[in-house]
Amino acid sequence: MRQNMVLFNIHLKLNSYSHYDCTQMKRVASGISPVIAIDKRKRQFLYKQVYESYRQAIVEGRLAPGQRVPSTRVAAMELGISRIPVLDAYAQLLAEGYFESRVGSGTVVSRSLPDRAIPLRAASAPSPSASGGRRPVAKRCSALPSGGDLYRRRGRGAFAVGQVAFDHFPFQVWNRLVTRYSRRMRAGGLDYGDAMGLPDLRDAIASHLRTARGLHCQAEQILVVSGSQQGLELACRVLLDAGDRVWMEEPGYSFARSVFTSNDCRIVPVPVDSEGLDVASGIRQCRRARAAVVTPSHQYPLGATMSASRRLQLLDWAAKNEAWIIEDDYDSEHRYEGLPATSLQGMDRNSRVVYVGTLSKVLFPSLRLGYVVAPLDLVERFRAVRLAMDICPPTLFQNVLADFIREGHFSRHIRRMRTLYAERRSVLIESLRRELGSVAELSGGQAGMHLAILMNGIDDRVTADRAERVRLWLTPLSPAYHRSENARTGFILGLGSVPVQDIPDAVRKLGTILHGK
Repeated sequence: MRQNMVLFNIHLKLNSYSHYDCTQMKRVASGISPVIAIDKRKRQFLYKQVYESYRQAIVEGRLAPGQRVPSTRVAAMELGISRIPVLDAYAQLLAEGYFESRVGSGTVVSRSLPDRAIPLRAASAPSPSASGGRRPVAKRCSALPSGGDLYRRRGRGAFAVGQVAFDHFPFQVWNRLVTRYSRRMRAGGLDYGDAMGLPDLRDAIASHLRTARGLHCQAEQILVVSGSQQGLELACRVLLDAGDRVWMEEPGYSFARSVFTSNDCRIVPVPVDSEGLDVASGIRQCRRARAAVVTPSHQYPLGATMSASRRLQLLDWAAKNEAWIIEDDYDSEHRYEGLPATSLQGMDRNSRVVYVGTLSKVLFPSLRLGYVVAPLDLVERFRAVRLAMDICPPTLFQNVLADFIREGHFSRHIRRMRTLYAERRSVLIESLRRELGSVAELSGGQAGMHLAILMNGIDDRVTADRAERVRLWLTPLSPAYHRSENARTGFILGLGSVPVQDIPDAVRKLGTILHGK
């Protein structure tokens, strides 16, 4: 009798909460239903099936503590059954402590569960393969490095690579533009966009590239992508087949290398010196390579700018061998000594260069917008591959960025950041020379947002781990080499997110670690 009374009271509470859910829809959001299999042909009562499904979802961790569940009315409608079995199931779950419910808050999974002793997510544990070893995956996937050396070290602060001066971004201008397009959103803006990107943004990018980088391009050649990494992936899929040989800089950007490895290309590591890629060495190793991937404006990671003679040699090689050049111009906007180097694409007279750029280093990384400049005769091939990959880029930030460029905010921001980074770069170089002296060889300080220090006789990976404990985010140099026998040790130091006043102290910490104190 007492148990029936308890259940009756819980029914009354659930009725009032469900009514509250319906009448106060604006205040209480509906919960998400777990996958529940209801079989009306079973002899088991419907309320028991609902109860067991919810309890199992909670025990296995598919419903987390504090997560809202649907009202009984909504749950019954989604399951296609009467509301009474759902009321009974919810009442039982409340009584046993799996659910908790408060007026105005709806029904949620209890924050103190009775089955805490049961391991969560046991159902997701992988089953062993038939052979008893690892489960098989694609060979091209197995060949990829984990990327841990770069993405494990993602702290904000001294020497983190790929970070910008976030606190100097023109938030007020950007927020105003975002608000403008958020308020103008119409039904048409919710549809798929152009696979090549928003026409207004492509036009703005083409205009900027013609003026600032000397490219020969029109808006119809621009493809808006999700950062330079996707740009490299697209170029690889359009231009190369499995087994094709590709020149890549040694050392070079490991995630660029991963793109071509994952597409079953054969990497030909070509050494880099103070003039950039050694074209003569590439020809000696593999004259008939199908492509060369280069960072001529500011080589990653050593920072050299490719000389004019090497650029001409590379273009001549590509023309004579019907090879492709993929120019990754990832941070050419920031140059501190001399005039900006002309892009390879701007020098090309045979349409052998595919130009890839990104806005991560100029604006901010989470924007995830970059661009590819394709030769005119390849535009439709790039469009086709883009459609197969992810159909089209998101629209909102493309609109915002188009206005940001057109209204002059982009060029003003670049000028301000160039001055800011030039000061940080000067202080960093001066501090490194004072603290490390001849122990470290500095490389690549003429441009960009990082420089490299080369050191002998150290384990740069282990040292980077030690530095992380004192919140110095060093990127070891040795993983940037394709062949370990060629690898030099040292560090890649980002200067984007280190305020000037913090640089000397950060370098002193680095010196302490390197000197083993």
